[in-house]
Parts: sequence; structure tokens; C-alpha cells
Amino acid sequence: MTALVIAGGNLKRVLRDRTGLFFLFVLPLLMVFVLGLAFGGTSAPKLGVVAGGEHLLSELRAADLAVTEYEDETALRAAVERGELGAGLVASPGELRVVARQDNTGQQVRLAASDVLARESARLAAARFTARQTGVDEDAALALVDSSRVPVVEVRVTTSGEAAFPADVGPFDLTASAQLLLFVFLTTLTSSVALVETRRLGVSRRMLSTPAGTGAIVVGEGLGRVAVALLQGAVVVTGSSLLFGVRWGDPLGAGALLLAFAFVAGGAGMLLGSVTRTEQQAGGLGLALGMLTAALGGCMVPLELFGDAMRTASLFTPHAWANQGFTELARHGGLLDVLPEVGVLAGFAVVLYALGAWRLRRALTA
Repeated sequence: MTALVIAGGNLKRVLRDRTGLFFLFVLPLLMVFVLGLAFGGTSAPKLGVVAGGEHLLSELRAADLAVTEYEDETALRAAVERGELGAGLVASPGELRVVARQDNTGQQVRLAASDVLARESARLAAARFTARQTGVDEDAALALVDSSRVPVVEVRVTTSGEAAFPADVGPFDLTASAQLLLFVFLTTLTSSVALVETRRLGVSRRMLSTPAGTGAIVVGEGLGRVAVALLQGAVVVTGSSLLFGVRWGDPLGAGALLLAFAFVAGGAGMLLGSVTRTEQQAGGLGLALGMLTAALGGCMVPLELFGDAMRTASLFTPHAWANQGFTELARHGGLLDVLPEVGVLAGFAVVLYALGAWRLRRALTA
């Protein structure tokens, strides 16, 4: 009971910090929103067109391209150079020319329009052939080509092997879990400042003078940090689901991963708060360790993009295991599929809590 009272006191202390509430709840949701837009979003590639004609324009728009018409090629080139367009298309009799930026935006538009341009080139070639063979002008030949009926060719697209993610996974789904892990761990580490302050102000010694034993104080301090991590995680999960439609997968699996990771973060926070001597040390080290382990654990760059050496090194962080678990849930896995990751996280939590409790007990009784 005493441990629960101490844990509740730690949670109230965090919630009373109005500035801290922004970093605790608002900033993680903002990051989910911004990174979700950056890693996919819903904006269509922008393409400018000069003298495209109704047929070509309708085909481009049907390919989900944001098409803007321009009067001449000079204005089109200027828009591409200023970055207003990823690429431009100049249609002249019998020819299609593409003006594209050399960066990823230009290549994205070129790729998105490639099928349409291939069909349009074949249409123009067929019209020129028809005009030469029949003697009609090119407009009449185009009308003949458009009116002709070609047997429908059925195209089937299959995936060889296992796709990285199901087709229904959205951009927000891929970034939300990484931001959840980053902020939960970072917040819990930096909250170790409060533990150092408690020791420095003599609050811990005054608690020792009460019937509360050292064990209850250690357990209470640890549970307080777990409570903060769980509350932040629950707000991020619920808020991102309601605001951005993030799908966290199987609720039992997601809950088990969040609970295990919260205990890992709580243990790490208690260990850091017990080995540092000043609030400045705890805050600085907490920020550095939180960002470093998040980067190494795949919260800033997906683990799928890591090389073999970095992928192996990432397994020494709890973030990598939790990220693997949430990725499995995104692939429609369930609780049983993420039990290995939950087990490894539980191991991290036991080690960190044992070390944190040992160091905190020594600090309280020294």
C-alpha cells in the first residue's frame, strides 16, 4: 500500500508540471502527425502539361497525378526549377517531352506518369501509321485509333515472397509506434530528475524515518515511473487512433508490448536517477541516452533500412524488440506472434529494475 501511495505521488508530481504536459502528451501526437505526412501523406505528385489535349489530360488525372496546364514551355520550366512541380510534360505533334527535376520528387512524378506516357506514345504512333496508310489527316487518324476496339488483356499482379507490410498499412501506422517508443523511454529517463531532487532535498530520508521500509520506497519509486510511461503510452495510442486513424493491431498484443516496454523504461529511469548526483546530470544523460537508444533501435530510421551490422547492434536496445513486435502486429499478427519480443522486453525490465533497486537502496541507506 505504501508503495502505491509513493507511486501515486510521483504521478501527481509529473501531471502538475504544465510545461511537461506538452512534452508528455501533445508533442508525441504532433510528431506522429508530421512524420505520417512526411512518410507518405495523401498529396498527389504534381505534373505540369503544355498542349496536352483532353485525352492525355484525362489519362494523367486518372493516374492520380495533380495536373496543371501551362500556356508555354518557358512557364512550365520555370515552375519545375522553382520546385512548384516535380516534372513537366510538353506535348507537340508526334512527340512527348518530359522536363523533370533531378531529385526524388522529379523521379517520383516521372515514374507515376510512365504508364500513361507509354500508352500515349503508342497511340500517337498508331495514328501516324494509320495516317500514312489511309491518307487521312492526323486528327482523323487519332479518332480512328480511339474508336478502334482492342481485345482486353487481363493483367494479374502477384507478390513473390513476403511483402514488408500489408497493402492496407497507412503512413501513420508506420510512424506512430516508433514515436510512441521514443517518447515513452525519453520521458521516463528525463523524469529521473525528480528522483535525484527527492534525494537531494532529503525527502527520501524523511520517508525512511516513517514506518515505510526501504523496499516500499524503492518499489514505489519504480512503479511511479511505470505509471507515467503507461499513461503517456495510453494517451498516444488512443489519441493517434482517434485523430489519425492509426491501427495498432491486435489489442492484446499491443497492450502486452506497451506494458513490457513501460517496465523497461521505468527500470531505466530508476537506475539513472539512482546513479546520478545532480538534476543536470540526470537530465542531460537522460536526453542523450534516450535519443541514442531510439536512433539505434529503429525509431528514427526503420530497422528494415539498417545494414547487417547495425541490425545486430540494434538488438541490444529494447526499442528494436518493441519495434519488431509492433511491426508484427501491423502484419496482422496477434499476441502469440509477439510473445518472443515481450519475453525479451521482460528480461530487459528485470535486469534494469534489479540494478536500479540495488543502486537506489544503497543511495538511500548510505
